[in-house]
Amino acid sequence: MAYIVIVGPAFPFRGGIAASTESLARTWQQMGHRVEIFTFTTQYPSILFPGKSQYVEGPAPQDLVIHQELSSINPFTWVRLGYKIKKKKPDVVLLRYWLPFMSPSLGTVAKIIRGNKQTKLVALTDNIVPHEKRPGDIALTKYFVDACDAFVTMSATVTKELKQFNKSKPVVSSPHPIYDTYGQKMSRGEALQELNLPEGKYLLFFGFVRYYKGLDILLQAMRDPRLQERGIKLIVAGEYYESPEVYKQIIKEGNLQDRVILHTEYIPHDKVKAYFSIADLVVQPYRHASQSGVTQIAYHFEVPMIVTKVGGLVEMIPDTKVGYVVDVSSEAIADAIERYYLEDKSEEMVKFIQEEKKKYTWEALATAITEVAGMKT
Repeated sequence: MAYIVIVGPAFPFRGGIAASTESLARTWQQMGHRVEIFTFTTQYPSILFPGKSQYVEGPAPQDLVIHQELSSINPFTWVRLGYKIKKKKPDVVLLRYWLPFMSPSLGTVAKIIRGNKQTKLVALTDNIVPHEKRPGDIALTKYFVDACDAFVTMSATVTKELKQFNKSKPVVSSPHPIYDTYGQKMSRGEALQELNLPEGKYLLFFGFVRYYKGLDILLQAMRDPRLQERGIKLIVAGEYYESPEVYKQIIKEGNLQDRVILHTEYIPHDKVKAYFSIADLVVQPYRHASQSGVTQIAYHFEVPMIVTKVGGLVEMIPDTKVGYVVDVSSEAIADAIERYYLEDKSEEMVKFIQEEKKKYTWEALATAITEVAGMKT
């Protein structure tokens, strides 16, 4: 049995990274390891957080050991936590990295821990190059990368990006596992009733709304006369992380008010299954991406997808098998939507999804991390 510490988002913080941290911890526990999570007291200062709340509601998970001890903006907590974990001498410390803003805190913790000359420091890198670039990103990322012993990525895109910061340390890639904590798929009738929607053809854009995710491109695709004739509607389920005005303007100019359903607030964990149980297609019209948790939720609920040819999305979606991989344009997206309905691809694609999803397991990711750390599993 190994002693593993995870430093990164977890309860009471919300979001895909926090949820995946908890799933990974549970997987290691099921494999017989001892696991502790050290999460944030302050993750983002309120002034820098674009959403309404950083926190989930409800009680803490009873099956996990989670400590809130790290503030991203308080260097005293970085030093204190670093020395605390250094003294504990875990076999592996896994650091969740997704944003250069977190480099000072996570990097300092790692540099202190490595002083015990026993603990292996592994970074699970959701991103290396951020989706929205800012001055100082390169220097901050280098500070964090230099503090780690090894890396695990979840797409070839991130592996390639990592090479500009790391020439010699071990790197392995293991795909993002399927999010399987949202329950089972509902019947379509039950889901429609829960969301108070009528029967119809529905596309789903899921997750927080930011420029790089391309919702504006999808809204332009919705103006295609073919989609209008079919009565296809789009559900936007996710909180605005920027001004909504550009999206509202496209809806108004395209006269899409009756065909675009805006549920633009944070979607609670227990409501997620209703949206994916209604959707005929999940559409990810991203301008760029590393990998996407939305893809893995769609796999869980066995919903075909349309994704753009960017980053790790291409790796996750076998074209014409579990969905369509298209150019980043409203015309290409509209063509793929029309093709899906015209050729009646639902049943065929669901069968491919059921096979493809088998390779995206939490056990595979957990094993990749421990192996790159030099542990026997």
